[in-house]
Amino acid sequence: QLQLVESGGGLVQPGGSLRLSCAVSGFTLDLYAIGWFRQAPGKEREGVSCISPSGGTTNYVNSVKGRFTISRDNAKKTVDLQMNSLTPEDTAVYYCAAYSKTAVQTECVAGWYYFDMDYWGKGTLVTVSS
Repeated sequence: QLQLVESGGGLVQPGGSLRLSCAVSGFTLDLYAIGWFRQAPGKEREGVSCISPSGGTTNYVNSVKGRFTISRDNAKKTVDLQMNSLTPEDTAVYYCAAYSKTAVQTECVAGWYYFDMDYWGKGTLVTVSS
């Protein structure tokens, strides 16, 4: 069964850190780019970060650059998002998604978040509040 399952969300104070994890099963992870998206209440879904199948290319939305780090372990079939210096504006449901398109597109090119994702997780809630 094809699955992406997010974990690691929770309540954290401003300035704190969380590490989200996306566990993959049912498909060959190293053929897919993995993206993290988030959706805050009343806002559109936003592409946050992407990592290419090999892990050699990453992409971040400007608002998280220098604070978030995406990584992957294809052997363990996990993709992590380390989030530091969190602010209330980071509060959202975070989703991981997998996609495999052309060789170029799958390298997390600019605009990767516009591609149709092949698989989605159900999300994990991150709340940043004092």
